Amino acid sequence: MFIAVAGNIGAGKTTLTKMLAKYYGWEPRFESVSFNPYLEDYYKDIRRWSFDLETYFLKERFRDVLDIARIEHTIVQDRTIFEGVNVFVKNNYLRGDLSERDYTTYMELFALMKPRIKVPDLMIYLRKSIPTLIAQIQKRGRECEQTLQFDYITGLNEIYEDYLYNHYEGRVLTINSDNMDFEHNMEDFRAIVNKIDAELFGMFSEQNL
Repeated sequence: MFIAVAGNIGAGKTTLTKMLAKYYGWEPRFESVSFNPYLEDYYKDIRRWSFDLETYFLKERFRDVLDIARIEHTIVQDRTIFEGVNVFVKNNYLRGDLSERDYTTYMELFALMKPRIKVPDLMIYLRKSIPTLIAQIQKRGRECEQTLQFDYITGLNEIYEDYLYNHYEGRVLTINSDNMDFEHNMEDFRAIVNKIDAELFGMFSEQNL
């Protein structure tokens, strides 16, 4: 199976991906953030570096797509190529941080890749409100993220909602996680696992966490 964890910046995707991988014995996959050569430049000057950053992400995510297609065991991925294209790139375009020319070129490139891309068997959407996301971003303290503007995060949230509920072609499991601390509260994590088990296997987990 191919499982994906989706959500805005600060939603807790990486943490949940690690926890699900450990719990189910799935192989985790993570996006290229810490070693993306454009990330710091992007946060300093989004308009200048949008095309470079997003093209790099597209290349890395497509590499993952091809790799995952060859694997027979279950993969759980922290953010997919679908969100990169249909949420983050679209947000930059709508904000005017990506020109019409660059957006068209990018989408034409993605169109060439799309026939090779498999939709996840389940997309787990960690849904959080803007105040919770902002608080989490500030709490984890990544220097490059501290300059993110409120309207940037808000735009991403709005596009996530529209894309996953109105345009995405796969199956989505929404986890309203504003009041959850699944990293430290095992009852919260158990609630998420039970929802996943119900979606994938039609059952609730009986394991003790």
